[in-house]
Amino acid sequence: MIEGDYRILVIDDDATRAAMIESGLREAGHTSVTVITEMRQLLRRIVEVDPEVIMIDLGNPNRDVLDEMFQVSRTVRRPVAMFVDQSDRASIEAAIDAGVSAYVVNGLKRDRVKSVLDTAISRFNALNRLRDELDRTKQALQDRKVIDKAKGILMKNRSLSEEDAYALLRTTAMKESRRVAEVAQGLITAMKLLE
Repeated sequence: MIEGDYRILVIDDDATRAAMIESGLREAGHTSVTVITEMRQLLRRIVEVDPEVIMIDLGNPNRDVLDEMFQVSRTVRRPVAMFVDQSDRASIEAAIDAGVSAYVVNGLKRDRVKSVLDTAISRFNALNRLRDELDRTKQALQDRKVIDKAKGILMKNRSLSEEDAYALLRTTAMKESRRVAEVAQGLITAMKLLE
């Protein structure tokens, strides 16, 4: 989760608009603001700056520019606020799919920059929590499959009940200071070697 004074990167090929965003950020108390107005080798430059938050102003972008910026958003995994002057439903959906945290149409005003920044960070953090929860759920399901398979091996080869097979896996895991799923995976791997 990101909190505090952020390293903010402003990307805009129009220096006047970029200066307005930078000014709004500095008025809001953000001191670490970097501006990029040159779009060549953009990803490399983003990596060099290593921002915590990215604000992109595109004005009236064509489809290629939008796609390129959506690719940036997918790659960097940072809160991204994107300003455009006009948009359509497909662009908005593509922006959300690309992980853009705030997609602001015709709303670039200096006094709104801070609220857009706060929205982008809050939304990014909320999505990250959901992603983490999804990852933990997927891992728990995978662990359960592995444990069930290992229990089946023990039940078949040692004539144990399901409860006793799980108790043996759990006891072994505790003795070895490992997770039950790791012990179960070790058993499955060993059985494959013996086949």
